[in-house]
Amino acid sequence: MEFIVASSIAMMMAAGVYLVLRAQTFPVVLGLSLMTYAVNVFLFATGKLAINLPPVINADAAGYTDPLPQALVLTAIVISFGMTAVIVVMALRAYLESGNDHVDLSAPDQPISKRRSS
Repeated sequence: MEFIVASSIAMMMAAGVYLVLRAQTFPVVLGLSLMTYAVNVFLFATGKLAINLPPVINADAAGYTDPLPQALVLTAIVISFGMTAVIVVMALRAYLESGNDHVDLSAPDQPISKRRSS
């Protein structure tokens, strides 16, 4: 089971990096989301989830579940939602201003020397 979780984290991270390295804004947003999901699954997997155990240690508990990874994942989900909303709005504004969806805000058919001068 650990191999499956590790493989899925690696595949999500690899796909996220591939999409972030593309030159268009929508794949970049999807890539950042995939990388966020991979990190969230990694953090959650580090918690060693135990079933039917209390989240804190008390006197009569035989074991406990570590609440820190769950709290970190919950915080990361909220932060990634806000980050994704900001990136989508910025990408939409850049598209409306420039007329294309390239990350460098220049047309792909122009030579680099003309891109920098405009």
